[in-house]
Amino acid sequence: MVELGWIGWIIIGGLAGWIGSKIMKTDAQQGIILNVVVGVVGGLIAGFVASRVFGMESGGWIYSFVVCLIGACALLFVVKAVTGRRSRV
Repeated sequence: MVELGWIGWIIIGGLAGWIGSKIMKTDAQQGIILNVVVGVVGGLIAGFVASRVFGMESGGWIYSFVVCLIGACALLFVVKAVTGRRSRV
């Protein structure tokens, strides 16, 4: 199985953060840097939880992307709930 390097995590985190912001309808409020940060931080949090719940440390590119996407959506949900911001449709 191929391990992800820093560049791989930035690419996967950026894609997951961008798609997560589209799903959570916060893309208009964020730039590319914030999308990457949300994806990577969400991936770290979700990866930690997934490793504790499922016992799976890594699973390749697809597993990492799905975990980052779930983490990014969860992080954006929490931020929206705490700040009270509503998305404009």
